[in-house]
Formats: sequence, structure tokens, C-alpha cells
Amino acid sequence: QVQLVESGGGLVQTGGSLRLSCAASGRTFSSLAMGWFRQAPGKERELVAGINWNSRATKYADSVKGRFTISRGAAANTVYLQMNSLQSEDTAVYVCAADGNFASIASGRGAYWGQGTQVTVSS
Repeated sequence: QVQLVESGGGLVQTGGSLRLSCAASGRTFSSLAMGWFRQAPGKERELVAGINWNSRATKYADSVKGRFTISRGAAANTVYLQMNSLQSEDTAVYVCAADGNFASIASGRGAYWGQGTQVTVSS
């Protein structure tokens, strides 16, 4: 079993930055692929960014390429999502997910899910 806890969400103005963190416990973190998903009101959940177990593969939604960066903590069981140049369309609940298979994350699935953290971008 894996427990995921997100933090770092909040209210930010257009053009601002936030860094989300997802702390994992339980199963060995280093063997897991991780991903950040988001869901806005009235919209389907979408993959924002994913990273495989050794950080050698990543995947980003086209809408966030060049603005968001996913990374794994060097020591702590944590994955980060650095979000820059935030826009109103980035407003959503951001949820962390984990899976033993990067292909699952990359295709929008995950075996384990956090509760989510709200990100609101105001103009």
C-alpha cells in the first residue's frame, strides 16, 4: 500500500508560480512511477506530468510544456511539480498518483491516489 499526501496548493495571480509536493509512504518510493493530474470543475481529469522511477522519462501535457517541471526529491520520498507562468486555465484540483508502471501513469492511470490540493489562479 502507498499513501500520498499533497501540499503546496493555494491562490496565486496570473503569471505567478507555485511548487506542489507529494510525499509518499509505504511501498518503496524509488520503484514507483509518479504523476500529477488535475481536474477542473466540469472537466475530465487529465495528466499534467509524469515521471518514471529513475527520472529518465517524463511526460507533460501539451498545455504545460515549458511552464511546469516534474522532479523527484533526491533523498525524501517526494515528487514535486514546479509550476511557472500560471494561467487561469491552470485552476484545478491537483492530485498526485503513483504506479509501478510508468506506462500506466503516462496513459492517465494510477494504482494509488492522493486527496488533492487546490490551485487557484486569479487574474
